[in-house]
Amino acid sequence: MSLRSRNDHHILRNIGWVSAGVTALAIGVVVGRELRQRHKFNRRTPYDFYAHSGDEIQDVEFGVGI
Repeated sequence: MSLRSRNDHHILRNIGWVSAGVTALAIGVVVGRELRQRHKFNRRTPYDFYAHSGDEIQDVEFGVGI
């Protein structure tokens, strides 16, 4: 094996590891988001069925008779 092909092999191997790591990270983010959404959905309270439940800031129309 020549020095050039050995360097190419190392570069391609490192690119493969990086792409595998990025792929695993992306899968982890998607799976984690899905699990969090299911967890939040399964622990709803009766107040979660109302519009704007849990909002900290009141709307502009709140209390002005509109």
